[in-house]
Amino acid sequence: MRLPLVTVLGECVADAFTVPAPPQGELALRVLPGGGPANTAVALARLGTPARFLARLSDDVFGRLFRGHLEASGVDLTAAVRAPEPSTLAVAELDGRGQAAYSFHAQGTADWQWTADELAAADLASTACLHSGSLALVREPGGTIVEAFLARASAAATICVDPNVRPLLVAPEVYRERLPHWCAFADILRLSEDDLELLLPGYTVERACDAWHAAGVPLVVITRGERGAVASLNGERVAVPAPPADVVDTVGAGDSFTAGLLHHLGARGLLGGRLTELRVDDVLDACTFASRVAALTCGVVGPNPPWAGQLRLPAIAAGRTAG
Repeated sequence: MRLPLVTVLGECVADAFTVPAPPQGELALRVLPGGGPANTAVALARLGTPARFLARLSDDVFGRLFRGHLEASGVDLTAAVRAPEPSTLAVAELDGRGQAAYSFHAQGTADWQWTADELAAADLASTACLHSGSLALVREPGGTIVEAFLARASAAATICVDPNVRPLLVAPEVYRERLPHWCAFADILRLSEDDLELLLPGYTVERACDAWHAAGVPLVVITRGERGAVASLNGERVAVPAPPADVVDTVGAGDSFTAGLLHHLGARGLLGGRLTELRVDDVLDACTFASRVAALTCGVVGPNPPWAGQLRLPAIAAGRTAG
């Protein structure tokens, strides 16, 4: 059975990780393809979901690295734009828990220069779900064009948004201002607990979910790292614990979770339209699967999601929460 097509729109970033103990006076970096939307597209394709990536890819050394990585993972790049601008670079330094702190080199780079004509050429007729988010939705000049494209696509496709707040590049106030617009057309809002704190400081998970439901989103999923995830479908909530994992780093784990969630929903015929057939038990199953995908991503260096054949973790019991 061929699974429904998921189209991912957004950036592909060169993630440069500091290498421990370089020669004195030198800084050694290991560069891997990254960027939240690109990571999600790769994870979807590796799981077996047809994944098409709408991206602006440079022809520089990083852009060539991106293309090779995406195509080797099975991502469809036929709709990607060949961009004259340079690629975006993010330098990541990992702490003792595998959490990354980033510095970005993103001024005038390819990812943010979308034009209305470029996106007008994208055919979404066969797309069941359109996923986007991260910096592509807030970095100008392309951010408002991407937002308008998602709003139009919501008439036929399920829309999934991951804010993936990056305060070093875009002030959280910008995300807060734009989020109500995204909630009006999004069917799925997937974000981290860190995002929640930046978007709605002081809000509990439950209060935040209710606020976003009121703004129009049927399904809100908040990942909480080693404490698992909470999902809320129109106010009916489930909690999913994180599977055991030997954490090397957490880079790309949230993106892999999103891919696992969409893959599972698509495999059960639940993507397309406004999720009117979705039930909370479906959400529980999808989040449990997504947690397994994220756990495997944490076990390797960088944003390197698993292939379908690697999913051999035992199922973890999950439970409902009140509220």
